[in-house]
Amino acid sequence: MSVTSRYKEAWEGFWRDAPGEPGSVFWDAEPALTVGIHLALFEPHMTAAGLPVVDLGCGNGTQTRFLADRFRRVIGADLSGAALAHARHADPAEQVDFRQVDAVEKPEAEQLHAELGDVNVYVRGVLHQCEPDDRQPLVDGIATLLGERGRAFVVELAEAAGPVLRGLAGSPEGPPPKLAPVFAHGLAPGEVADAAVPEYLRAAGLTVFASGELPLITTEFTPDGTRIELPSKWVVVGR
Repeated sequence: MSVTSRYKEAWEGFWRDAPGEPGSVFWDAEPALTVGIHLALFEPHMTAAGLPVVDLGCGNGTQTRFLADRFRRVIGADLSGAALAHARHADPAEQVDFRQVDAVEKPEAEQLHAELGDVNVYVRGVLHQCEPDDRQPLVDGIATLLGERGRAFVVELAEAAGPVLRGLAGSPEGPPPKLAPVFAHGLAPGEVADAAVPEYLRAAGLTVFASGELPLITTEFTPDGTRIELPSKWVVVGR
């Protein structure tokens, strides 16, 4: 089994087992704490009016539905069919066009771009969950979707999140309940060096227009009731 197919199977298993209730997945924080904050940073850089928005790695679609309230056309793309089943179930009004897409696969990214034209892309916490060999192809896929006019908002865990996650996973009482399934399905968040991300972007022909740091908000709390937040970095990129 190839690296990529093992990884796809791991995600299918994770989403098949994931509860359907809002907030039951570790990173599935309410949009007001996530995409709502990101959009204020992203929107000023969306230079071409009316482009569709693709939520890449949309999972169960919580953030995608927020985007669909604000943009004319929103596509939620994920490589997991089980994730998309959750997403469609939570979107009875069919506000979002959910698609099974693996942007690591060049023909899939090219096909979506051929259909939609240039798009703006929102990507939250996908790169660090990729297998190392898939990271550059994923960023290349984002560049394909953007075309000449699109912009992407990419937010990823910072290197400093690694020790935090390892500490949570290795705590004497075991990992927090919502983090445990991530590790159980072999999805332990990868170690992406902070310095690697600009290299991936540069290699894909993308320019950074804005960047900063923000905590990545989770839905889990420590035993003393503190919400778990992970250090993350964001960039706005395009050609």
